Amino acid sequence: MSGNQTIGLVVFAHGSRVTAANDAVRAVAREASRRAAMPVYRTAFLELADPTLAAAVADLAAQGVRRILVTPYFLTMGRHLTEDLPRLVASIRAAHPELRLEASPPLDGHPALAGILADRARAMVSGGPEEA
Repeated sequence: MSGNQTIGLVVFAHGSRVTAANDAVRAVAREASRRAAMPVYRTAFLELADPTLAAAVADLAAQGVRRILVTPYFLTMGRHLTEDLPRLVASIRAAHPELRLEASPPLDGHPALAGILADRARAMVSGGPEEA
């Protein structure tokens, strides 16, 4: 592996009992990996769906990936990101000391969010499709 192929991306979401919700996260992860030019990626879930974060990281590590970026698919910095994610990352680091494992902030605070909300509102005002 070379370039961004040595970097693995994990899109980490809560998970749902609703299969379509988990599939939607997987679709976003696939598109995010394409846009980031990081073809080595996995989707992981905190609960209610598989794989877990530990399993996704282990899978990437087995492929020879040594740097893994965890991007939470959570809107705000709630308990899952202040407590659960750091605990999971610490546990994974202990199990895989050869890895460089990093987690990004949640989506909250990203400048694109206001634009997305504005696009949705404009689409509703104009009577256009729900998806802008």
